[in-house]
Amino acid sequence: MPVVTVVPQDVQVRTRAGESVVDALRRHGWRSPYRCRRGGCGACRARLLSGRIRYPLPVAESVLTPAEQAAGQCLPCRAVPVTDVVLDIGAHPLRAVLASAPTPDPRPQEGL
Repeated sequence: MPVVTVVPQDVQVRTRAGESVVDALRRHGWRSPYRCRRGGCGACRARLLSGRIRYPLPVAESVLTPAEQAAGQCLPCRAVPVTDVVLDIGAHPLRAVLASAPTPDPRPQEGL
């Protein structure tokens, strides 16, 4: 199953078959920016830095144009990874919502 890496926090989660990025993150205890969870609002918009995704259902051009998709923009609430992917969610950080989810240390690691 594909692995999703979210930067700038370097959080990695493994997806299940047919699972969207947002659903995989939530299953692993992370909350990412989103509102509608069906691709209608664009609140979850992120940049696909590497890898391939697919949309099981078409995405409305009013939310994400073909040109924006070609430029690497995607909607993680609907995007299903085909390969390992790296997404940049920008200034809206992931939040740990389960006690079992590790919280990234924002400080640089020294001496490693």
